[in-house]
Amino acid sequence: MNQSFAPQTAATATPVVTRVETVIIDLPTIRPHRLAMATMNGQTLMLVRISCSDGITGMGEGTTIGGLAYGAESPESMKLAIDRYMAPLMIGQDATRVQALMARIAKMVKDNRFARSAIETALLDAHGRRLGLPVSELLGGRRRDRLPVAWTLASGDTARDIAEAEEMLDRRRHRIFKLKIGARELRQDIAHVAAIKRALGDRAAVRVDVNMAWSEAEAALGMAALADAGCELVEQPVASAAALGRLVRRFPLALMADESLSGPESAFELARSHGADVFAVKIEQCAGLFNAQRVAAIADAAGIGLYGGTMLEGAVSTIASAHVFATFANLQWGTELFGPLLLTEEILCEPLDYSDFELTVPAGPGLGIALDEERIAFFARDGFDRKTI
Repeated sequence: MNQSFAPQTAATATPVVTRVETVIIDLPTIRPHRLAMATMNGQTLMLVRISCSDGITGMGEGTTIGGLAYGAESPESMKLAIDRYMAPLMIGQDATRVQALMARIAKMVKDNRFARSAIETALLDAHGRRLGLPVSELLGGRRRDRLPVAWTLASGDTARDIAEAEEMLDRRRHRIFKLKIGARELRQDIAHVAAIKRALGDRAAVRVDVNMAWSEAEAALGMAALADAGCELVEQPVASAAALGRLVRRFPLALMADESLSGPESAFELARSHGADVFAVKIEQCAGLFNAQRVAAIADAAGIGLYGGTMLEGAVSTIASAHVFATFANLQWGTELFGPLLLTEEILCEPLDYSDFELTVPAGPGLGIALDEERIAFFARDGFDRKTI
């Protein structure tokens, strides 16, 4: 499609979307990242840039864990969905009415939650820059400027994970550690967790993420043993929401829903059935920042704790997540926004502030960050793919 869009005159126009561009970049990681369903040796980001008739642009990001190993979307499929289906719905539309534009897209594009999150992030970034306000203020106003950040230990080697945790404590970067387990035999995993907790003692909290790898019977055995080992939280040990509900409150440690959460509707069902102690909120799984807030409101109403989750995103989605998590009334379990620290390469002009065990939420307009365009171009597969309708 090679039509042109003629923007309205600047003097009278409401800013409209004039261009949507996407790019895929491949970045190396500091070490292999082992999960129950895949081992990551790098991370792929899909970035989207939205340009408006008033000269304002905004950035968004879509990222998955292990390509298609985690779910039905991949960076490549997100790019295709945006280029072919979402961009034509956006061109010429009012760029300042973000929720109305996202509703238009949702009506015509089913699911594709990660791609929709990237679009919503870019629109909010642009509108924040337009108004001179941080994204958190567009979402009702932040309640906190810094967020505690957990670090995931996922090398698969006990001694190496202990050494990594000790380094993080010494650098005052993390004192909450989540262990990825589920790929090995249950007793091996329990021994791994117990050894790390013994080494760290009361200096750090230890949690685990099983990524749905256990049966319900294995989860019952595993959670009892993990509680004895001093673990404080288990994330999504089983795939079934019904099984999750049968396990909740049987053991003296918290049970967190992650993959079972796909937005407000699933959050409501989990809350109604008392299916979790904690919700791991992820903007991509929720299809955007506004839906993440709706999930948080359901959790608050049901007395369910909140945790700011990650899809191991790069800087753009990490900071978009930070802006929305900063608005939550409650964030009892902190966040896991360490994705950029897993990458060997910096793609921002100014790195994010991780210090004293927390991440600072930027105070500048929009997302409050600036991409290093030269680094983006260096790691891009093909450069930005412009879609001007």
